[in-house]
Amino acid sequence: MRVPMTEYLFIDLDSERWLCRICGQDLGDARGNYKEGTLVYDRDPREIHPPILDPERYEFTFSPDPDFCRILEFCCPQCGTQIEAEYLPPGHPPTVDMIWDIDSLREKWEASGDNAEVVVNYGPNENAVTDFTARFESTGSHSHSPANN
Repeated sequence: MRVPMTEYLFIDLDSERWLCRICGQDLGDARGNYKEGTLVYDRDPREIHPPILDPERYEFTFSPDPDFCRILEFCCPQCGTQIEAEYLPPGHPPTVDMIWDIDSLREKWEASGDNAEVVVNYGPNENAVTDFTARFESTGSHSHSPANN
């Protein structure tokens, strides 16, 4: 079963692998960081945010200083789709933005009986339909309701 996790990422619960939602490229172990399976482009932030003021005349130009900021773009190595981008200080490793309990995720989707690719209705070339109702029953007593606190 493939579960859409972001606009451009699936987790295949059968193989426990991250997959590109555009081309199906395997991006690595779903218990690890999908970014390890991507191509990374370390961008000069001035390419994306060009100076507003003349850098010959002004020290501060409203453009990020590459000595203090870098932009990493993570792309599928097969189709080139940009999966993620992040702003980091130089020398900082890429962040780990998602860690999932694969066993629990599999258990909940199997118990629901739903097709995750139909239920999770966002992705490439789709218009998301907002549904704020809970998809799964809560297994604990955690609540954000003032009546239950």
